[in-house]
Amino acid sequence: MVPDGRQVEVEEHEQIVERVAAIDVAKASGMVCTRVPHQTTPGKRITRVWEVAATTNAIIALADQLARQGIERVVVESTSDYWRGFVYLMEARGLCVWLVNARDVKQVPGRPKTDKLDAVWLAKLNERGMLRPSFIPPAEIRQLRDYTRLRSDLTQERSRHVQRLEKLLEDALIKLSTVASDIMGASGRDMIEALIVGQRDPKVLAELAKGRMRGKRAALVQALTGRFDDHHAELARVLLDHIDALTTQTDRLTARIEELIAAVLTAQPPQDQSGLSHAQAAQILLPTPDRLDEVPGIGSKAAQVIIAEIGPDMGQFPTPAHLVSWAKLSPRTIQPGAKHRAGTTGKGNPYLKGVLGEAAAAAAKTNTFLGERYRRLVKRRGKLKALVAVARSILVIVWHLLADPTARFHDLGADFYTNRTDTNRKTRNHIRQLQALGFTVTLTPAA
Repeated sequence: MVPDGRQVEVEEHEQIVERVAAIDVAKASGMVCTRVPHQTTPGKRITRVWEVAATTNAIIALADQLARQGIERVVVESTSDYWRGFVYLMEARGLCVWLVNARDVKQVPGRPKTDKLDAVWLAKLNERGMLRPSFIPPAEIRQLRDYTRLRSDLTQERSRHVQRLEKLLEDALIKLSTVASDIMGASGRDMIEALIVGQRDPKVLAELAKGRMRGKRAALVQALTGRFDDHHAELARVLLDHIDALTTQTDRLTARIEELIAAVLTAQPPQDQSGLSHAQAAQILLPTPDRLDEVPGIGSKAAQVIIAEIGPDMGQFPTPAHLVSWAKLSPRTIQPGAKHRAGTTGKGNPYLKGVLGEAAAAAAKTNTFLGERYRRLVKRRGKLKALVAVARSILVIVWHLLADPTARFHDLGADFYTNRTDTNRKTRNHIRQLQALGFTVTLTPAA
């Protein structure tokens, strides 16, 4: 007897498309393939392939041509950043455009690898519904992304310049970083500026310490005794100027990001408050970045990056699991036969994963539910996997906050797991283990 198979849910976009187009993108051009039904012979397809220059006018002309042919869906392979012109201009023309991951459209082994055959293969996958579209945020979120990503890049560049400055001080035998946790703090900056203008007396330099650093003046005298000469001063001046310029630029970007986020959130459709209580209606007035800021580990800049990377509208992610899977924060399931094992999470969005990793590391140090979750997992899974698990939990919280404008973060508490522990069951387990080791157990309640 043949057992009945279980019914499974499939993706809604898996369907046969009659009139399709595909574009294999390169830097200077794109190979276009269209597949449409034959005009007279039923069941037969007409395939045309041609090359189009990757210029604005050529892409606009291509979009007009595809629209006249009644193309229902255009698939573009995500090759570097070269896909942007094709996708943006065709979307503006009103075409249905899917950006697909290059990993999902790999050529069949044994088939010749040419741009023409790649375009034909991509079109065949398109018409048979064997592709999944990538998430492309709306134009205003893409613009916000450009600002937040440039700020992240400039911040990293500033950190590299600070490291170069520290290396320069080490070359001059100045051990300032062994005493000061941040050489670019108020005290460290004044000392470096004094070194540049010619002050070499370590006692005078140590007196520039401020706040808690004044209690370390004896250690500073030893750390500031070195061989800082004029060429070190000239190089330090160049590095400091670069650091100051990058700081000014990041501050300028931060101000612009705040303006853009306010504009994006204002442009969202207003929430219907008819069925809400007075308290829930008042919660809607709290800006989204401030609600995200309430989550342990997420600061104002991290909230800005999260909004820029996933957008404030969770309509494209029906459930938290969809968002977690897209962000590559859940392990891939591998089932060879009867065995089940978890694969790697994958690369995902580096900017989103980076800020979530930083948030998870900060939350792990707190006396909250997320901190306790990290401490429970790190014992048996290790630091990296525990941080990924906490980052996933943070992203699930973010989804709920963005999906519901009235939602606010409420910490479950560090004692959440302890309160859910079955004391009697845990006691029986411990007694059983001690008895297995040959002990007779007598329990006496604590006073």
